[in-house]
Amino acid sequence: MTIGTTALAQKRADEPVQTIPAMRNLDPAMVELGKKLFFDPRLSKSGFISCNSCHNLSMGGSDNLKTSIGHNWQKGPINSPTVLNSSLNLAQFWDGRAKDLKEQAGGPIANPGEMAFTHELAIDTLKSIPGYVDEFKKVFRTDKLSIDEVTTAIAAFEETLITPNSPFDRWLDGDNRALTSMELEGYKLFKESGCVACHNGPNLGGNSFQKMGLVQPYKTASTAAGRVEVTGKDADRLNFKVPTLRNVELTYPYFHDGEAATLTQAVDLMGRLQLGREFSKDENAKIVAFLKTLTGQQPQIAMPILPPSTDKTPKPRPFE
Repeated sequence: MTIGTTALAQKRADEPVQTIPAMRNLDPAMVELGKKLFFDPRLSKSGFISCNSCHNLSMGGSDNLKTSIGHNWQKGPINSPTVLNSSLNLAQFWDGRAKDLKEQAGGPIANPGEMAFTHELAIDTLKSIPGYVDEFKKVFRTDKLSIDEVTTAIAAFEETLITPNSPFDRWLDGDNRALTSMELEGYKLFKESGCVACHNGPNLGGNSFQKMGLVQPYKTASTAAGRVEVTGKDADRLNFKVPTLRNVELTYPYFHDGEAATLTQAVDLMGRLQLGREFSKDENAKIVAFLKTLTGQQPQIAMPILPPSTDKTPKPRPFE
């Protein structure tokens, strides 16, 4: 959308939320290799689950399930966070156990409840496919092919998954016509109610850990304990990484346990549990209207054509 000169105003630099930053320059060949690996189910024991299974790029970078489905139809322990704009997070996973996207990328491959493979078997699979061997050699300029190169490439692709130019970003950039009066009233409520204390910065979240159930206890059947599982400190129990609100309209259901099915329900619960505030129906609708302005331009992905397996490629074992 081209901003008309009559609507153009000075950028709103004093807001607690910033626009999505420009993507840094990345090696196109590495990004393309990472994209193939992101979509390749052969990195799983079943030969059926890929990174995209839980972080579906057609569905806001998540799977829209309360908890994800892993190997042998196992029920995952936690809601799958979006991969979109995830490079802006201070850490990865709800409990922050991975410091960055590269470290995160190796986790699901070897998790028995997710892709259920091992790093060694995943590398054996890739080494059995000449197309991959050649591509890794060209990208990394070495014959080495290890989990380090695999996760580096996947992380490079994931860094490209940013969603700029949302209506709210255009408003931040000075386009006074980008938001309706109802959406602006919702943003005002969002700030004045205290939501912005945790949901701030360019990703409207992802930059701190906070307790779930700050004012009122959060009742859930989930066994996820949060940050305590990383730090060992009981004070971190039920502390989770604050999720991004970017593209939140697309990433339902909400919270680490997926218990909030709709944005209306999520806003109501967050108001009561975290802020000690009961939003009226009208206030809730205005905040939801604002949240929907955070949907940016989705990545335009050309599906990769994966190199074919060979007789030496380990066979998938979907029913073990």
